[in-house]
Amino acid sequence: MTEETISARPVGGQVKWFDPTKGFGFIIAHDGGPDILLHANVLRNYGQSSVAEGAGITVHVIETDRGLQANEVVSIDQPTEVPVATLSDFAEFEAADITNAAIEPARVKWFDKAKGFGFANVFGKSADVFVHVEVLRRAGLADLLPGEAIALRAIEGKRGLMAAEVLPWESAD
Repeated sequence: MTEETISARPVGGQVKWFDPTKGFGFIIAHDGGPDILLHANVLRNYGQSSVAEGAGITVHVIETDRGLQANEVVSIDQPTEVPVATLSDFAEFEAADITNAAIEPARVKWFDKAKGFGFANVFGKSADVFVHVEVLRRAGLADLLPGEAIALRAIEGKRGLMAAEVLPWESAD
């Protein structure tokens, strides 16, 4: 698609995260589908420089070659509770698939909070395990340090081995 097209109706959702330093964040639409990019300029046009994670939001969306993007904020409702983060990478898995995965001891290889991801290695295995910032947020963590000992449940996803849950080191067998 070379032309940007405006959706016929406003899209309601919830702010997944927004980082004013990066200048963008993402919205999870109530109707599902891919995340919607929310750029700082669009938010500024609404009169705000930031928005809280979990806030209800209604936006007009355009579809671009790079995916869905908000091009106008219609309304924002501040969050009343802490959101439960979800990742589209885990949509194909049942909750039992994740809870049945073994809890394994691992060490953080690197994690870049600004990029929103990093990698860890399970002890005794050479494969890297992808760790997404949303998985950390669900665990109540904000960051990981290189060399830090953690426990994790890893599953094989469409992009390779990924951490589905990060736990304290003491959780490992």
